[in-house]
Amino acid sequence: MNNEHKNLPVSLEVCANSVTSALAAQAGGAVRVELCENLFEGGTTPSYGEILMARKLLHIKLYVLIRPRAGDFLYTDLEFNIMMADIRYCIEAGCDGVVIGMLNADGTIDKARCSEMVSLARQWGLGVTFHRAFDMCADMDTALEEIIELGCERILTSGGKSTAMEGAYNIARLISKAASRIKIMPGSGVNEKNAADLVRFTGATEIHSSARVKVPSKMTYKNDHIIMGANPGDEYSNDVTDIDRVKDIIQLANSF
Repeated sequence: MNNEHKNLPVSLEVCANSVTSALAAQAGGAVRVELCENLFEGGTTPSYGEILMARKLLHIKLYVLIRPRAGDFLYTDLEFNIMMADIRYCIEAGCDGVVIGMLNADGTIDKARCSEMVSLARQWGLGVTFHRAFDMCADMDTALEEIIELGCERILTSGGKSTAMEGAYNIARLISKAASRIKIMPGSGVNEKNAADLVRFTGATEIHSSARVKVPSKMTYKNDHIIMGANPGDEYSNDVTDIDRVKDIIQLANSF
């Protein structure tokens, strides 16, 4: 058990796949939203419209995921230019921060290009989270030091495993190694059932969850002879962050 931060309240960041989800996160008591799209692909950068409306309607902190596509975190020069353009738009839109991450082919942090992104964001007062590209690094201890040096304020991580609970030992070790130089925020599979155990074991003071539920479509006519996406049946349902789930996760994470 990591006792380093046991007396501090635990805050929740919600990974919101829409402005609707972001508003539910806010209503449920989340302190920050990571706005993105395409959660089933690990998240990609949301549209300008989503960013604008989120900024207009949220009074909690708004961070935007900067990720042009699904897949790995090895980006071309074109993709990097797109990411820089998206950061500039987030600055113009008045966002509080961005969520970034780039790797080299050998699994090390792409320090040169990550530094450009961090510098651009920070010079305009935006915070920076390094996302779960960290979990794909060849050496997390080296990556931790490099991300601290870059000037990021937190790392979103599952401890190098598929879920935060599976990686809880590594998360606890990273929190201890970070020694308050950067926040380590567990994410992936965090929910009402495991939030208390995860916080108790790791000592995390920030956790990350989508807290979503499946909402059925209100369509009265349904064409059952067509599949529009990768998951059959999703044409007539939508995943949305749930206010009660947000409240429950926060309450349980602070229950000891």
